[in-house]
Amino acid sequence: MAKLMSLKVLLVLVCLLALAAYGFGRYTGMIQRNVYEYEPPELPEYTRPAVLVLTKANGFVHRDAMPAGENMLRDIARAQGWDITLTDNAATHNAQDLARFKAVVWNNVSGDVLTPDQRAALKSYIEHGGGWVGIHAAGGDPKYKWQWYVDTLIGAQFAGHTMHPQFQDADVLRSELETGMTAHLPDRWRIAQEEWYAFDQNPRNKGYDILLTLDEDSYSQKGESIFGTDTMPGEHPITWRHSVGQGRVFYTAIGHQAVTYQIPEFQALITEAIRWAGTMP
Repeated sequence: MAKLMSLKVLLVLVCLLALAAYGFGRYTGMIQRNVYEYEPPELPEYTRPAVLVLTKANGFVHRDAMPAGENMLRDIARAQGWDITLTDNAATHNAQDLARFKAVVWNNVSGDVLTPDQRAALKSYIEHGGGWVGIHAAGGDPKYKWQWYVDTLIGAQFAGHTMHPQFQDADVLRSELETGMTAHLPDRWRIAQEEWYAFDQNPRNKGYDILLTLDEDSYSQKGESIFGTDTMPGEHPITWRHSVGQGRVFYTAIGHQAVTYQIPEFQALITEAIRWAGTMP
């Protein structure tokens, strides 16, 4: 009887460890759930400057932020007089369809979502003048299969985020760079209950324009842990822009919480980012 009980306890422990390993694997990206599309949807005719929004998760799923981001982007397009297509079909990333858009927005896209041909199409689109805007999870994968994406497009590898507590108030600092993209923001912008990313390097070292940084004295850091790190040496950038060939690229690490997409300052930031990236009126 005692031996049988020991076996049952051991079995339970093995199951718990397996579940824990799976959960950790899903978090760190060690276990992928990749779904690819090969047939693009039929797109409408556009009579105004158009924006393509991809909202797709093959990695961590931001269940609240993804629809909140779509709602915000839809409202922005309406207010600015832009046409917009929102989709979770990455097959839209082909040369013919991409050419119809002034800018592409990756709204909390995670995991490996593009086939090799789709990667090549997006890279060519940007290098030949297309705009790209990435929000939060678009730069938040623990590892990437597409090295050009992390090394060049984003410019830094996600290294971790705040934990215990995960969501914290923090001060975002506006850089001294003169740009209409951040002119509406105060020098010190307090954002409530967000998740704060850290990266393995500062994109400024690659010549990228740093627009917003994080004041690490304004939130609690835990340093290195199994979840990565939530701190960076020296400057802690969270929003930047740069050029890739003839195209323009913008990325912000802000945007885990759905409520963030209702903040007027954040809405204005994304509006101006799309306008700049897509050279939109």
